[in-house]
Amino acid sequence: MDFVAQPNQQIAANVKLGRNVRIFGFTNLYGCEIGDDTKVGTFVEIQKGAKVGNRCKISSHSFLCEGVEIEDEVFIGHGVMFTNDLFPRATAAGGALQTEADWKCVKTVVKRGASIGSGATILCGIIIGENSMVGAGSMVTKDVPPNTVVAGNPARIIKDLNAKRENPGPVSRS
Repeated sequence: MDFVAQPNQQIAANVKLGRNVRIFGFTNLYGCEIGDDTKVGTFVEIQKGAKVGNRCKISSHSFLCEGVEIEDEVFIGHGVMFTNDLFPRATAAGGALQTEADWKCVKTVVKRGASIGSGATILCGIIIGENSMVGAGSMVTKDVPPNTVVAGNPARIIKDLNAKRENPGPVSRS
């Protein structure tokens, strides 16, 4: 593990770090796995059970909760939020604060080469397909097919990256 600690980091002993991982200050990492050559920005939290692949970039102020799996070569923009509970509640039926036994963690997967724009919120239980792009500020509530661009609230497909591009011809300058 090639890692140099930065000031103001909270990195638990149970974090599995790959080679050449760069982690900036004011991070909170515990019980997670981070792959080789990945960069984790300032003010990022990655919770237990979350996995980040190789050659990823996790930008500042993002939150990767338990149940999130990020495959290789994924870009996560600034302030991206993931969820892991379909029915979040503070208390259990009897009124006491919930414990881990009171709810079910729902997995979310971001496939290889995907990009998620700044400020996006990703609801749990979905798959963001390979090489897809999520527009900044989007609310992703359903699976994102591979090689597509989605945006909006809720996010909808706005472009198929596999579609043949027509040659628009020469650009005229008037």
